[in-house]
Amino acid sequence: MIHATKRIAGGAGLAPVLVKRAPALELDWDTRSKSRFAATDSSGREIGVVLPRGTTLRGGDVLVADDGSLLRVVAAAQPVLQVRHCAEHGSPFDLLRAAYHLGNRHVPLELQPALLQFEPDPVLADMLRRQHLIVTEARAAFEPEGGAYGDGAGHGAHDHSHDHAHAHGHGDPAPARKPLAIPVKAHDAGPAGHVHGPGCGHGHGHAHDHGH
Repeated sequence: MIHATKRIAGGAGLAPVLVKRAPALELDWDTRSKSRFAATDSSGREIGVVLPRGTTLRGGDVLVADDGSLLRVVAAAQPVLQVRHCAEHGSPFDLLRAAYHLGNRHVPLELQPALLQFEPDPVLADMLRRQHLIVTEARAAFEPEGGAYGDGAGHGAHDHSHDHAHAHGHGDPAPARKPLAIPVKAHDAGPAGHVHGPGCGHGHGHAHDHGH
């Protein structure tokens, strides 16, 4: 077995042609969130990955094996639930509310501009459908957000080399940030009968009793 003990985040500094030629190590999120595991690369070699504790692998990372060879990390397609807002009965803000509630439950969550992704959970899926959201099953690469201070936080872990003059006491002090308030509408619990199935066919017609 060949061991890989070094991770190069995003293949930074490597020639693209070298990365492209490297054997792939296709891994689901459960495996990539571990620091020690065994896997088989695309050339059939048995690879033992041994990384510092707390290391999380992302698709696009490169591992260096003890024989000097490179390995491309690929985020494997896996079962996920995809959450989208309902254009007919809701708004894009519903996704922000959903992310807030899922975050409160410490669910590994991938944020995309038009959807949320998380690993299958029928209880959470039902909760979201009652909040007028469209929840569908899919197979896709899963790259959840990292912790604010964790290894590879967020997507890409890019360099925050912005001008932090205010943060270091130079110039005018930065204004204090106000906490984000998440308003909750009265219908968030979901009216009885308003359950979105896969694809949200909207066959329910919003037949709520308004007392007329």
